Parts: sequence; C-alpha cells; structure tokens
Amino acid sequence: MQRGGVNMLRARPEVLVLLGVLLTLLLDPTGGQDSLSLTWEVQRYDGWFNNLRHHERGAAGSRLQRLVPANYADGVYQALGEPLLPNPRRLSNATTQGRAGRPSGRNRTVLGVFFGYHVLSDLVSVEKSGCPAEFLNIHIPPGDPVFDRDRSGDVVLPFQRSRWDPETGQSPSNPRDLTNEVTGWLDGSAIYGSSHSWSDELRSFSGGQLASGPDPAFPRAAQAPLLMWTPPDPTTGRRGPRGLYAFGAERGNREPFLQALGLLWFRYHNLWAQRLARRHPLWGDEELFQHARKRVIATYQNIAMYEWLPSFLQQTPPNYTEYRPFLDPSISPEFLAASEQFFSTMVPPGVYMRNASCHFQMVLNEGFGSSPALRVCNSYWIRENPNLNSAQAVNQLLLGMASQISELEDSTVVEDLRDYWPGPGKFSRTDYVASSIQRGRDMGLPSYSQALQALGLTTPRNWSDLNPKVDPQVLEATATLYNQDLSRLELLPGGLLESHGDPGPLFSTIVLDQFVRLRDGDRYWFENSRNGLFSPEEIAEIRSTTLRDVLVAVTNVDPDTLQPNVFIWQNGAPCPQPRQLTIKDLPPCVPLTEIHYFEGSGPGFGITIVALCCLPLVSLLISGVVAYFRGRERKKLQRKRKESVKKEPASDGVSAMEWPGPRERSYPVTIQLLPDQRLQVVDRRLSVLRTIQLQPPQKVNLILSSNRGCRALLLKIPKEYDLVLLFNSQEERGAFVQHLRGFCENWALGLDVAEMKEYELFRKAVTKEQRERILEVFFRHLFAQVLDINQVDAGTLLLDSSQKVREALTCELSRAEFAESLGLKPQDMFVESMFSLADKDGNGYLSFREFLDVLVVFMKGSPEDKSRLMFTMYDLDGNGFLSKDEFFTMMRSFIEISNNCLTKAQLAEVVESMFQESGFQDKQELTWEDFHFMLRDHDSELRRTQLCVRGVGDIFKPNISSRVSFITRTSGERSCPQGVGFPASKAPELGGPELKKRFGKKAGVPPPRLYTEALQEKMQRGFLAQKLQQYKRFVENYRRHIVCVAVFSAICAGLFVERAYYYAFASPPSGIAQTTFVGIILSRGTAASVSFMFSYILLTMCRNLITFLRETFLNHYVPFDAAVDFHRWIAMAAVVLAILHSAGHVVNVYIFSVSPLSLLACIFPSVFVNDGSKLPQKFYWWFFQTVPGMTGVLLLLVLAIMYVFASHHFRRRSFRGFWLTHHLYILLYVLLIIHGSFALIQLPRFHIYFLVPALIYMGDKLVSLSRKKVEIGVVKAQLLPSGVTHLEFQRPQGFEYKSGQWVRIACLALGTNEYHPFTLTSAPHEETLSLHIRAVGPWTTRLREIYSLPTGDSSAKYPKLYLDGPFGEGHQEWHKFEVSVLVGGGIGVTPFASILKDLVFKSSLGSQMLCKKIYFIWVTRTQRQFEWLADIIREVEENDCQDLVSVHIYITQLAEKFDLRTTMLYICERHFQKVLNRSLFTGLRSITHFGRPPFERFFSSLQEVHPKVRKIGVFSCGPPGMTKNVEKACQLINQQDQAHFVHHYENF
Repeated sequence: MQRGGVNMLRARPEVLVLLGVLLTLLLDPTGGQDSLSLTWEVQRYDGWFNNLRHHERGAAGSRLQRLVPANYADGVYQALGEPLLPNPRRLSNATTQGRAGRPSGRNRTVLGVFFGYHVLSDLVSVEKSGCPAEFLNIHIPPGDPVFDRDRSGDVVLPFQRSRWDPETGQSPSNPRDLTNEVTGWLDGSAIYGSSHSWSDELRSFSGGQLASGPDPAFPRAAQAPLLMWTPPDPTTGRRGPRGLYAFGAERGNREPFLQALGLLWFRYHNLWAQRLARRHPLWGDEELFQHARKRVIATYQNIAMYEWLPSFLQQTPPNYTEYRPFLDPSISPEFLAASEQFFSTMVPPGVYMRNASCHFQMVLNEGFGSSPALRVCNSYWIRENPNLNSAQAVNQLLLGMASQISELEDSTVVEDLRDYWPGPGKFSRTDYVASSIQRGRDMGLPSYSQALQALGLTTPRNWSDLNPKVDPQVLEATATLYNQDLSRLELLPGGLLESHGDPGPLFSTIVLDQFVRLRDGDRYWFENSRNGLFSPEEIAEIRSTTLRDVLVAVTNVDPDTLQPNVFIWQNGAPCPQPRQLTIKDLPPCVPLTEIHYFEGSGPGFGITIVALCCLPLVSLLISGVVAYFRGRERKKLQRKRKESVKKEPASDGVSAMEWPGPRERSYPVTIQLLPDQRLQVVDRRLSVLRTIQLQPPQKVNLILSSNRGCRALLLKIPKEYDLVLLFNSQEERGAFVQHLRGFCENWALGLDVAEMKEYELFRKAVTKEQRERILEVFFRHLFAQVLDINQVDAGTLLLDSSQKVREALTCELSRAEFAESLGLKPQDMFVESMFSLADKDGNGYLSFREFLDVLVVFMKGSPEDKSRLMFTMYDLDGNGFLSKDEFFTMMRSFIEISNNCLTKAQLAEVVESMFQESGFQDKQELTWEDFHFMLRDHDSELRRTQLCVRGVGDIFKPNISSRVSFITRTSGERSCPQGVGFPASKAPELGGPELKKRFGKKAGVPPPRLYTEALQEKMQRGFLAQKLQQYKRFVENYRRHIVCVAVFSAICAGLFVERAYYYAFASPPSGIAQTTFVGIILSRGTAASVSFMFSYILLTMCRNLITFLRETFLNHYVPFDAAVDFHRWIAMAAVVLAILHSAGHVVNVYIFSVSPLSLLACIFPSVFVNDGSKLPQKFYWWFFQTVPGMTGVLLLLVLAIMYVFASHHFRRRSFRGFWLTHHLYILLYVLLIIHGSFALIQLPRFHIYFLVPALIYMGDKLVSLSRKKVEIGVVKAQLLPSGVTHLEFQRPQGFEYKSGQWVRIACLALGTNEYHPFTLTSAPHEETLSLHIRAVGPWTTRLREIYSLPTGDSSAKYPKLYLDGPFGEGHQEWHKFEVSVLVGGGIGVTPFASILKDLVFKSSLGSQMLCKKIYFIWVTRTQRQFEWLADIIREVEENDCQDLVSVHIYITQLAEKFDLRTTMLYICERHFQKVLNRSLFTGLRSITHFGRPPFERFFSSLQEVHPKVRKIGVFSCGPPGMTKNVEKACQLINQQDQAHFVHHYENF
C-alpha cells in the first residue's frame, strides 16, 4: 500500500504541485486579494516548503549537509587545532603569501569573481556567531610584520565559532553541524531577503518596485528593523548605517564591488516592474512585484548556472531533465569552503573603473590623491565613497570589472585579503585566509585526503604529487608545518595547492555537485515546466539572457562596449584593461588599529563607583542636616518653656564678646561690676559663667590692644585665669575701661593699664584651658605628696622665664575652681563650709599647702579625724558645740546634692529622729564626742570616705572595695544596710578609750551578714568549664532565637548556593558564566537571598499577627518577642548582601563594557543584536540607561536613606525623620519588582518570594487601619515633673490587653499619620487606658504643650487620639516565672507600672499565679524624675499583703563615691529607714540606694535566696547601656550550675 502511494505520487507530479499551491496559500505570508489573482504558486521568501516531502530543506536556518563525515578532535564538536594542526597564521603565510599582478590563466574577469561572491551570499551564510560564544582565537606568531610589529608575542586575533544546530553535537554519530542563515536555493535571497518581513522592508508597495532612496537608482539606506551588517570602516573608523544600502543580503555592503552587483539587481527588478506595469496597467502592486521577482530570479538562475558556472569551472553542467524531489539540495560545508577560498585567490589588489567609451577613470583616495583603481583593502565597509556617489559611477565600476582580468588562480592571495581583511572585535584587520582555515576547523571539515577518498578522487602519494606547478618552496614550507604528514593536510590549503589556472579536481567536483543538486532539487527552478511559472517560450527567452543583457538594460550602454561573456575577456574584446594591477600602482593599505573598549572610561567608571559608595555619606549628610534643624526646633521649644522664668538683664551690665582661646569661637557675654566687690560674667540667658572676688590690696592689670580697631582688652587678676573681651568699637571699650577705673578707685584696688598689639595680647593671655592644665599638674603633685607617689608619675612643671609659668608655681584655687574640682556648685553650703575651713589665711583662695592639709585628713585620717573635720566645718560660731540649728544647716548642705529632695519639715523630722535615736532628744547642742557617737554604726563608711577630686587619674585612687547596698529582709530581723565590712575578729579599733566607753556594747556588734554570702558550698569550676557552662546556658536561653536564625540563614544560604550553582554549571548555554563567572554567581546568588530577605522581613512588621501568635503554641518554638531584633538582623544581613550584589554587578558591568557585541548578543539576546558595530555599550549605559541599572542605583539610594535614618543615633534625634524615611519601603518594593522584572538574565523571580509575605502584611495592615481611624477621647491629661505627660483616655470597646503590652498613638492635633509607640501604664482591669510620655523630642514636647490647659480652663476639650494596638512583647511573660526580676531605667519603667498594678490586683483577688516573688529595680537619676511611679509603688506597697514585691530604688545622681556628703546622705537614709521604715528620699518602704546597681552580685544572691528555683525571669527596659549590663550579668551568673536567668529586654 505504501509502495503504491509512492508510485502514484511519482506518476502524478501535478498532485504535488496542487498540494504545494494549497500549502502556500495557507502559509504564505503574502496573502491578500492580490496574491489570490496570481496563477502560479508564489515561492516563499524563507525557502520553506520548496520540497513537499522535506519542508525544511533549503530553508533559512536549516543545517548544512556534509559530503564527508565530520572531523572533530573529539568526534563531536571540539575543533582541531594546535599542536596537532599548524598555526593558522603561519599556514597562511606559508601557503598563500606571494606577489600580486599575475593575470588569470583563463582571462576570467573581476566581475566574475565578485559575481561568484554574490551567488555565494545568495546561497549560504555562516558568519553569524554561535551562542553560547565559543572562541578559536588565532595566536599571532611573535614579530609578525603586520599584526605584531612591537614583537610583544601576545597578539591574539579573536575568532568566534559560528552558529550551530542545537540538535547536533551530541555524540559522534551526531556531530555538530552549522546552520545556514539564508535560504539554500538560487532564489534571489541576496536581492529580496530570506524572510517575508525582510522583503517587506525592501519594498515600496507601489508599482511592484523595490523601495529607493532620494536617488531612484539606489535603494533606501540600511536602517532598523533590517539587521544589515554595519561594522565600522577599518580604514576611517566611521560607523553607522549612513552610506550603506538595504539589500537582501545581510553583508551586501561589504565592498563597493559586491555593492555594485546588488545595485544592478535592484535596478533590474524595478526595470522589469516598470515594463510589466506598462504592459498590464490593471495589475496591482503585488502582481507586478511577484511577476518581476519571478522573472529576475529566473534570469539570475540562468546566468549563475549556465553562464557564470561554466566560466568558473571550465565545465558545462549536465542538461536539465526534470525536478527530482528526492534529491537533497542542501548546501554542504565543503562547497562553502571550496568556492569561497578559490574566489579569494582571484581577487586583485584594486579594481578599475571605466566609462562607455573605454576610458579608464582615475579614482580619488582620501589622504593619497588619485590612483588608477579602487584599492580593495581600503574599500571594505566604506561609507559615502566619493567615487560611487551616482548611478553613472556605479555603471563605470561595473564596466571596469567586466574589462579587468582577475588574479591568477593559484594558492596566492593578495595582501588586501590576507593581511587587511576587516577584523572582528577590537581589531580593525585580520587574516582572511587564517580565518577561513579556522572556519574550516570550526565546521569540522575533513582533511584533504579524506575528502578525495570520500568523493572517489585520486589521492596523491606524496607532497610533490599535489601540483607540479606549485612553487617548491611553498610546498616545502607547507609540508614542514604539517610535519611532512600528507594525511594531516587540511581541505582548504590542499584544495588551493592543487589549483592552478582552474579549480583543482577536488574543488571542481564539490562545486559542480552542489550546483547540480541545487538546480535539480529546486521545485521552483525556472526550467521546471510543471511548476507553472513560465511557458516554454518564456523559458527559452530566459535561457538566452546573459549578464551582458542585464548590464545593457540597466546602464543603457552600447552593447558593443561589452564582450558577449562578461565573465571572460577574450583577445579582441572591447575596452582592454590598461595593465594588470600591482600594489605599486595603488595607495597603501591602512594598517591595523586596535580599539580599546574601555579607553577613556576608567575615570568615569571610578567616579561612578565612588559616587555609589558615597550614597550612604550623602544620606548621612542629609540626616545630619535634618538632625541639626530638629535640634534647633527642640532648643526653641526648650527656650520657649524657659522664657517664663527668664531673669531680667541687669541695667549696669556691659555687653562684649569673650575670647575663650585659640581655635575656639567667641561668644556674647555681659560684664557686671557688682557692689560687693565682685566682677560677674553672665551669658545671654543671664546664667552666671564666672565670678571674680576682688579684695584690696589686689592689683588689676589691664592690657589694651593697640591695633586692628583697638577693640580687644585683657583683664589680668592674680590667682585667676585671664578674661579677654572683644568690643564692637574702641568707644565701647573706652566706656568699659572708665567704668572699671571708677570701680577700682571706689574699692581701693590698684589698676595698671598697658598696651600691646592684639596678636601679642592673645598670646600673653592665660586661657581657661591653660589654667586647667596647670591645675591638673597641681592636683597630681598634691596627691603625689599625700600618697607618696613618684614625681615622674605625677607629672612635672616645665620651667622657663615666662610669666605664665611663674604664676603656675604660685597657683592658688579660687572658690569656683575648688567647687568644680569636687563636682559641686560654688554656692553650695558644703563648698562654703569646706572652703572657709580650709582657707586659713582668709584671702579667698586655697594655696597648695592649705589644700594639702584638708586632703591629708580625707586620704589618711582616721574616722575620728574625719568626723572632727566635719564637726568643725559646721560649728559656725566656733564655740566648740554643734547646735540643732547648725546640725540642721549641715543636713541641708548634704541634701543639696539631691536637688533639695526634702522639705524643711521633713528635714526637721530627720534631725529630731536622729537626736532621739542617739538619746540626745533633750540636748540643744552636741559636743564632738556626741556627734561622733551618732555615727557609731557607720565607722567603716567614714574610714573609706575620701575627697573626690576631678582630673585625678585612677592611679591615685586608694584600693578600696566597693560596697554592696542591697537589703535583705528575713524573719526576726529588721531591714539593715549590707556592706562589705570587716569580720568581727579583724574589726579595726574605733578610736580612743573615751569613744569605746561611750559606744558601749553597740561598738562590739558584728557587721550584718552579707546578702551575697554563700548558704551552701559552691562547686569551683575551671575556666574552660565556666565557658562551657556559659555556652550551655546561652544556648538554653536563646535556643529559639538560634534555631530561627539558623533556619533563616540556611534558607538564604541555600538560595544563594542554588542560584550560584545554576548559573555556574546548569543554566541554559548563553556564555555568561564563562564571561563573568565571579560576577554572575555573586550577583545571582545574592539576588535570590536578598529577594527572600526583603520579602520575609515584612513578617517581622506584622504586629497584630505577632501579638496573636505569641499566645499560641508557636511561641514555644518562635521567639516572637525578638521580632524587632530579627527585623534589624535581617535588614543588616540584607544590606550586606545588597552591597555584595552591587559589587557583583560592578564586576559584570566592567566585563560587559569590554566584551564584544557578538558575546553580549548571546548573553542578552533580547537587548543586543550583533550587527557588526563592534563597540559594546559604555559602562554608564548599564548604570543609568537600563531599567535594571537605573532601578538598582535608586535602590541603593533608597537603602542608604532608610538605613542611615534608621540608625539609633538618628532615631534619638528625629523620630519623625525615621518614620517618614522608613515609609520609603513602599518605593523600595516597587523598585525591587521593576528591577527584577526586566529579565535581562533570568525570568522574574521576586514575586515567588514576595507574594505570600506581602499578602500577610497587607492583611495585618488592614487590621491596624481598622483601628487607627477610630477617634478616642482623652479623659484626663496631667503634666508631671521631669517633662512627663500623663494621658488617660477611653478604652475602646473590645480592647483587650495584657500588662506590659504597648500601643501606637497619633494625636489628631499633630497629624494623623505620625504614630509613636508607648507602653501602657494602666492595668488590664482598669476601665481607662493610661500612658506616661516623657518629653524628649519635638513631637512629645509639642504633645505636652497641647495637653497643658490654661489656668482655670477646666472645660476645654482635649485633642483626640488614634490608637493602634495592643502589641505584645517579652515583658508580658513575667507571670510565667516563679521568680521575676523587673529592671526599669528612666522612662523604661512604664511597662512595669502596669505589671505591678496587675500583680497586686490579682493577688488581692486570690488568683492563682505561678509567680511567687517579684524584685523590682528602679534606676533613676533622681527620685523627682518620676514621682508618678512613686505613687504607683506606694499603692503597691499598701496592697501587697503577701510580700510579693520587693522594690529597690537606685538614685544615680549621687555618684557612688565615698566623699563626705555622700557618706552622710547614706548614713541619714539608713537611719531614716531603720527608724521610720521608709526612705528619706521617696517616702516609700522600698529601699533607696545611691549609685548604680551591681546586677551580678544581686543575681548571685538570688540564687542563694531561692535555691529551689531553676529559672528566674529577668525583664529589663531602659537605655541600651543598662540592658547590656543586665545581659552581661545574666551571662556571667549562668556560668554557674544553679538557677538559670532568662533575660528579656527592650530598649528605648
């Protein structure tokens, strides 16, 4: 049945014709009504469906069909090369080098040579580079006279392998085959193009003609969308399509000679279209075009097969019989190599031009003058050739080529091709022969011997049998390169060596076979009478048409000016050439030039990278400016608050500018001369900067400047640093001098006035900075004498003759300097008393000896000496007794250190209680013995008391133990102070016999037992064991954090590795990994990780979801409380990866900027088209002219702004700036989506990571928005001390929260979009919500102002709020531990206010709770800072019937130093606590301490107090420094094998 079907098709070929017509009508893109009126099957432009059995045969893009099996190194695709085969350049030099000027042995014309090139361009094109890019670069031998004149030895001419069929090259049975980019038929594709779209671009769609430019004799210019090959002119470097024409052949503009043939067929088509239009005026454009095309193609076929081919081969092809559908007409790679290489031997160095009267024209050459012919090497890709700017000039070139005899058909190739062929890549020239050899190796051509054997030809036995006419030297040189192995001789050099005068047997056989197959296998061949194209009469007419007829018809010349066969010049033919051209007759070839793609781009590239790196600095600068203006705004608000208490300026003050010293800015001051002999310097706010006491017989030295406007003045007063004033004018200075002179005369003060230049005046002045350096050495020597320290350690005073050094040796401290050295204020009573006691001579200054006497008592004195000194200080009347009033004054001076925290009534109560406790309630005066008896329990504190002086190094401090001030309450004991004391057996003596007698039994009471004392034996561990325990506890404490971070990091690392591996080894072949290996794996890997991070960081911002999930079982596995920390960690990791991603792209951009266009077209096929222009895009194109590049730069800018404004430093100064810039995340995600959607390298993938978290985040945001816009009324607003604003507002319906949670609020009066987070201070059982907000920034300051009502205005309504929350945090976990420690610093106590109230409320109801004990540690600068919390603690103490809460208050304003005042305050506080069971400072039963809490010792003591508790929760909230100290203490304690401390913290 099958055989019968085949026979039927063979018997009825008209069936095939009919089927072809139907397919063509359905698939032919010409379509339309015009095409339906055509009576024959129109041939497709792309070559498809010519053969109805094998539709793809001869189609554009089909593979080449080998005549001989492939010869690859691996049998599959790897090309043969050195050292197995010779270097292509050496082989070119050995085989084809020779002199030009020898004429063709058959008198073949140059027109025939270039007509052959034209036919070849119509049949085959394999020049397009393959993808991924593979290179067979040609290494130039060192010292090559053309390519390596500098003898560098490193010149490499690039050669990129051609495009291949991806279905081939898989195995030895399926080796690589190249693809033909044009149709493999003689169908005029070089005239009409190889695709319908290409043809449409060539047509005018008017009158059936091809489109012409301004000159009807020339086609339109080459321009998009035609992909004409447009490399630069290697002679001039000119680029662009200007001067190039639109042809059917992509490379039809390579040289003017090939261009002239394209113009010939262009004009011939339009000529036929015009003839047909005249004959058939009713035909439309499509009919005219297809008829003209059909006739031109037929004429072209006839000339190529029956006129040109016989002249080329000197053989006549067999007669045409019929169409043979089973014959494969595909182009073979052997045919391409044979024909192309043989043509190259016939190309002359120049081409003549002549007119119709046989006059050979002189041609113009740029920079050389005129010459008899066009130089071939200087004509490649020439733009706007002045010799070919008209149709007449083109005619003259065609006539010249018809009369010029080509070069001899041998192995010699002229230098115009061999040394000056248009080069690829960055080289303007290359070797045509060497490139052809490499192309043959790329195609896997067989060896010369293999080809002969496969085609049944005689194989030579030795090298001399190749061709007896070949120069023996050439033959020997070639044999030497092949190591005398004839079997290794390649097809190309072998075919050239066997040819002389005519193609050799091998080349002739290959070419003839190809043309016969093309003719007989072409269903549209013009002689095929069954295709319906032509009638027998038309076929006969076409068969009689020659190229001479075409030339005559187009150029309108006399037929007698051309020989009958324009491919052969016979003797006697018209217009013989003047002579055979040699290179001596022609201008020299323009030598090789090398283009450096990155030349001139280095500085710009560097500047761009530096600019991108400076984006964070720019953002930092912007943030600095914003912070500066926000600071100014804050200061304005502060000044506004202080305006009400601002002092009135003194009427007698003199305004001036004080010069503080070099490199410092002068500032405005007011000088006041007061009636009590004081000179006072105040600032603009009238704050006292300095006071100078003037007493007779002091002498005042006044030095005036004598130049520069006479505005400066130096006031030099003994024992003080100098005062330098600058006035606006000499008159103002004179007025002050007169005032000062009168002041001195009034008080009998000496005044010396002198003058000097201003520069010398400034140099002579002793500034405050210099005075401080003198005092530093003063104190060092002072302590050196007291503590017997070496003088070298103390520092030395340099001696010279200057006045300033002499003053330093006699330095005396003023009252202000004495107060400053103690860190106190000059007006403090303590300073007054101490200074008056020490100033023995009463001159108002302390000398070195006077200060030394006081210091000795504090540093080396006994407790008795120190108490006596204090007694003497406050014995104001000097009668040897301390009255109650004097005792009261003493206590008042002590209380000054805590900002007078007690009223007079409270202080009187303290004094009375102390007198009563000591049994002196009936006494009105105390002796020193009585006073010392009152201090009987605090002997150790007095012993360690010292005078704390600023500016003294740590080496002068005595080695004393710091005390621990924790209190323990145990059954049967009263609260008592705990300190590091002495054992009873080693207690020091307390004084003389009198004191022992007075103290009685109390003197022998042992010190209280230490709270940190061990209750059970502790197991000592080594260093490694402690570290191991610390590590185990750390893992136990943060195991959820570690697991989550590890899982997240593993996902990110996995994404990085997957993408990096994919692009390095598994991606579709594009050549990008071979081009930029490091850059691509770095950029692609980080892109995946960053996409994942920036997507899932949204989940850390879903506050509502986190608050909900932390109440589920997931909280056991995921640390939801660490969402903010995790957010920061992801952000920092993401920005690091983003920087690496950018670095990878910087590498990519550089590599892409120096890579040829052929390589970029493989990597980015959707962006680049390899049109031969060579130059890649500059670096700035990648950065600023592509969507990924521009969005990448914008992303870096957005990230820089967001990260800098989110820094802790900036958030503290402008929360609004942080809030606004962090909302750039919307722009960030938009840019991320756009950045990844352009698909330069891969398909968009960001949405894979982004969609799920984005949907979750949007849902969470909608939940917040549903709450935010509910207006909530404020019930109560109260302004508390220390800038705290208490807001009490309505509790929304259904608002449920837990103690320790927080909310975000926006005040309608301050804008509805700026939300700030605050912790709720109300308890869950309360009906209203409350916040305590401290005014530390502009927003909170304005909030305080808004809610401050005018006096008496009780009916005013408060602005309403927007509320968002509640949100959970770690503090709400306090009830999950049996013992919890709450540590609050500053305003960080707010969450604990809610917790304490909640705890007491639940305990009062008898609720069952796991938590049995809470220790609350409150760290505050002064108890007045948060008096509102004291009220809450007082409420807790009143309701805490089960002793659940133990409160410890630390007042840090009282420095933890053992100076006299601190010691006395400590004694008074402990006395007050002991007598009245409440704090002297707070009025609470809670214990008050001075200084900062030693967390480590406290936590250690908790392990002993609660030995059965395995886990203790620690919750801290406050400044980062405090929470870090708590964390450090927890880590140190967790090294022990006892109770484990789990720390939760929150910073503000």
